[in-house]
Amino acid sequence: MTKKSQNQPAGKKTLTVKLVKSVNSTRSTHRATVIGLGLRRMNSERTLEDTPAVRGMINKVSYLVKVS
Repeated sequence: MTKKSQNQPAGKKTLTVKLVKSVNSTRSTHRATVIGLGLRRMNSERTLEDTPAVRGMINKVSYLVKVS
């Protein structure tokens, strides 16, 4: 059997999200959203599936993250 790459699900669109600004002095709900996206510290990146839920989370903390 061959292993599927966990970074690129087969046939699904993905987004790469990078935390570019610190979560210090931000609202607690925004900090929780950043953690929910799987970002832990500055410059951490995560490849996520392109879903409406993920896009809404990114929109909420758009001033903290960079999407490519």
